[in-house]
Amino acid sequence: MKNIVILGTGGTIAGVSQSSTVTTSYNSAILPIDDIVAKLGPIKNIANIKTEQITQIDSADMTHEIWLKLAKRVAALLNQPDIDGVVITHGTDTLEETAYFLNLVLHSTKPVVLVGAMRPATAVSSDGPMNLYNAIILASSPSAQGKGVLVALNNTINCSRDVTKTNTALQDTFKAPELGYLGYIVDDYSHFYRMPTRKHTYMTEFDINTISELPQVDIIYGYVGDRGTLVESAAANGTSGIIYAGLGNGNMSNNIKEIFKRVQDNGVVIVRSTRVGNGLVTRNGAVNDDLYKFIASDTLNPQKARILLMLALTKTKDVKKIQDIFWTY
Repeated sequence: MKNIVILGTGGTIAGVSQSSTVTTSYNSAILPIDDIVAKLGPIKNIANIKTEQITQIDSADMTHEIWLKLAKRVAALLNQPDIDGVVITHGTDTLEETAYFLNLVLHSTKPVVLVGAMRPATAVSSDGPMNLYNAIILASSPSAQGKGVLVALNNTINCSRDVTKTNTALQDTFKAPELGYLGYIVDDYSHFYRMPTRKHTYMTEFDINTISELPQVDIIYGYVGDRGTLVESAAANGTSGIIYAGLGNGNMSNNIKEIFKRVQDNGVVIVRSTRVGNGLVTRNGAVNDDLYKFIASDTLNPQKARILLMLALTKTKDVKKIQDIFWTY
C-alpha cells in the first residue's frame, strides 16, 4: 500500500452546521483533520495514512504566508522516499488558487491532490467523505504521477491550472468549462483521458526554497465608466503588478490605457486577463500590447494570472520575459 500524508487546512469539509439539512449557513473549519479521516474506515485497505493540521481556516482567510508554509511542508514531504503522495483538504472558495500556486512551485512527480466539499461535515449527504476518499485513491494511483497538482471533487479529476469554481452552492461546481476534466474517479480507480500540456511542478523554474515573500499584485475589474481610481490607488499603495480583468478579449477604454501607462512609469507591470469565463486573451488582439507594453494572460483567469505574475516577479520585471512565462505556464 502507498504512504499518503493528508494535510488539513480547514474549509467546508471541516465545517459544522446547527442542522443536518443546512448546507450554506454553517461554521467553517471546525473539525480537525484527524476527526475527518477517522470517519473513513475503508481507507485502511487503500493506503497508510498520516495526518497533519497545517492551519484551520475558512479559505477566504488564506494568505501568502500560509501558501509558503504549506508549499515548503509539502515539498519536504515529497522529498521523503517513504512518502508516495500528499492530499490537502481545503476550503473551496480559494482552492483553485492554492492548487495552482503549488502546481508552479513543487518540484516532484509524486501526486499532490487538493480536495474540499460543498456541504459541511454535519449535512445530510455531505460530499466531503467521498471527495476525500477519492482524493486518497487518486494520490495513491501511479497514473497520477507527473501530471502536476490535481483537484478532486465530485468524482472528477481536474488540472489545477484550468479548474475553477463555477457555482456558489452545487456539488459539481469545480470544472474547466471548455477545456474539460482530466478524468474521473470511479469505483476506487482513477481514469485519465487527457494530459496537462503546460509546464508544472518538476518542470518549473520557480524554487519555493528561495522565496520568502511574494510581491503584491492586485486585480482590477473592467466595467463601463471606470475612472481608473482603483488602478491609481493600487499603484499609490505599492503594488508591483496589476491584473486587469478586462472586457471581452482583455479590452479596455482609452482612458484606462493612459492610466496604465502612467503607473507603468513607476514600475507596475500590467497583465490583461478577462472577466469573460472562457477563452484566450491574445497578444495584440483587443489592445496593442507591443505599444503599451502589456502582457496577455493566455487562458488564465484573473486569479490564476495573479499567481503566475507574482512568481514571475520574483525572477524578473522584464515584460518580454514575463510574457514568455505566461505562454509557458
